Amino acid sequence: MGFGPVRKRLRGVVAAAVLLAASSAQALDRLDIVVAGGSRDLTEAVQAASQVRALQAQDQTDPQDLLAAARSDYARILAAMYAKGHYSVVIRILIDGREATAIPALEAPGSISTIRIAVDPGPPFRFGTARIAPLPRYTELPAGFRTGAPAESGAVASAVDVAIMAWRETGHAKAFVAAEGVAADHAARQLDADVRLDPGPKLRFGRLEITGEQRMRERRIRKIAGLPEGETFSETELRRAETRLRRTGIFSSVALTEDERITAPDLLGITATVVEQKPRRYSLGVEVASLDGVSLTASWLHRNLLGGGERLGISGDVTNIGSGQSGIDYGLEVTLDRPATLTPDTTAGLVLGYSHEDEIDYALDSVTFGLRFSHVFSETLTARAGLSYNYLDGRDPGGAFTFRNLSLPIGVTWDKRDDARNATKGFYIDASAKPFLGFGTTGSGLRATMDGRIYRSLGEPGRFVIAARAQAGAVLGPTLLDTPRDDLFFSGGGGTVRGQPYRSLGIAVTRGFGPQFLIGGKYFLAGSLELRAKVSERIGVVGFVDWGSIGLDGFTGGFSDSHAGAGLGLRYDTGLGPIRLDVAAPISGTTGDGVQIYVGLGQSF
Repeated sequence: MGFGPVRKRLRGVVAAAVLLAASSAQALDRLDIVVAGGSRDLTEAVQAASQVRALQAQDQTDPQDLLAAARSDYARILAAMYAKGHYSVVIRILIDGREATAIPALEAPGSISTIRIAVDPGPPFRFGTARIAPLPRYTELPAGFRTGAPAESGAVASAVDVAIMAWRETGHAKAFVAAEGVAADHAARQLDADVRLDPGPKLRFGRLEITGEQRMRERRIRKIAGLPEGETFSETELRRAETRLRRTGIFSSVALTEDERITAPDLLGITATVVEQKPRRYSLGVEVASLDGVSLTASWLHRNLLGGGERLGISGDVTNIGSGQSGIDYGLEVTLDRPATLTPDTTAGLVLGYSHEDEIDYALDSVTFGLRFSHVFSETLTARAGLSYNYLDGRDPGGAFTFRNLSLPIGVTWDKRDDARNATKGFYIDASAKPFLGFGTTGSGLRATMDGRIYRSLGEPGRFVIAARAQAGAVLGPTLLDTPRDDLFFSGGGGTVRGQPYRSLGIAVTRGFGPQFLIGGKYFLAGSLELRAKVSERIGVVGFVDWGSIGLDGFTGGFSDSHAGAGLGLRYDTGLGPIRLDVAAPISGTTGDGVQIYVGLGQSF
């Protein structure tokens, strides 16, 4: 028997022991952070500022790294105390009983057992003098920057930023701090801040220069940016131009910077530095419901078709695959949009769409062709309008039907959510109205819809969220059977009432001597309420209840019916939006029974 394998095993054991001993030697056994007075707020500030604590949390306990972190913690903790309004701070950081500043940076000990961070914040200071001058008319400084307020260092910086921005908004792009006097009076426990500004000359926008463009035409970049050359400089207009370029989706990076020098007499040149993205984008999506089946979506986009920011999009969907209630639906839509048409904030587009619906009681094919405009008033408010021709041809148990109409759809969206994919606060409102003129047997009238959502966090932001949604719709003018089928309303399924089968609630009608069948109603109401709870950084749970109602001649009355569902859900945050799993069952109504399961990407609303 040879000794080679035995020697190898012995060497492995010795190596492991050496590594274990080295790891033990470098281990930080104890970290104490003590703040005199026991203030929880100040203690948390010290903990957040400490680099030593951050290294310990990451199990990085190399003595050299710990010493470097301890030496940097003096300045970091001092800044954290200044930010809380404490200017008589005493900080001691002891490494195995030795002050960290007394240990040479290149003579770190071989091991560190304990580190003690002791902070005496001293008394809180308040502002004595709190002055920034000169200021433009109607400038309002932050409420925290005033005589008698807690003298937090950040309040001074915020006030200076507000003052500089106020001057920039009035054309003084080169405003700067000419003199800054900040002094702490320890006897009076006051901080005096006296800042003098130099507004500089009033300037106008000069020429917009562009660098970095490849496929995009320079003239179109200027048109999309919409920078008002020759008009008074404004920080808001500068950033608005930057946002317009980003909004096209053509550029992965956009930066607008002003020149260092002023062009006589009062022009300030601007340079736009852009980086173009790859022109094409593909996307795929899938959603699964136990009764409604599988829904597939796909899209292809060319961001810059002709070099002027034109967006050509082709999207398609196939739904109700494997549904036990209806056949397969499918559709295809082609769009061509051009930004900065009419105004820099207006996008014009053409749309051509085809869809086929194979529902329980009818089947139809529809074609839509239209012109549309959208206008961005702000980052949260947009409006849209268009002109569209629609053609529907189908069959139901009562026979064949055809609808033709010309419509003028208009709408507005007001979105104040903090995150469109996973909102924790804010609200969302979308309202639309579509007057339509029917041809032949098609009626004329108005279709109106509203979708409102509100979100509110309870306690810690995002930990517990109450989300509520209300939907409403109505068709005014034509009779039920004279209304295009795709303008009528159904309830049931993932977008309205979970736990109820998809489009299961409508209006039962007959045509002639034919059998009874189901079509949509002229009036629709729905509401949803969710309680979302975050149980870890990525995992959340949801409890929800949904309700929906369909009416023939009003939202309520003898010719209306309703149903409801409730259930529980699980969310997993991917960073691109949560993966959603909902399990729901009916709690009222007669349109369904049993449990429904829904899987998709993003919150339900």
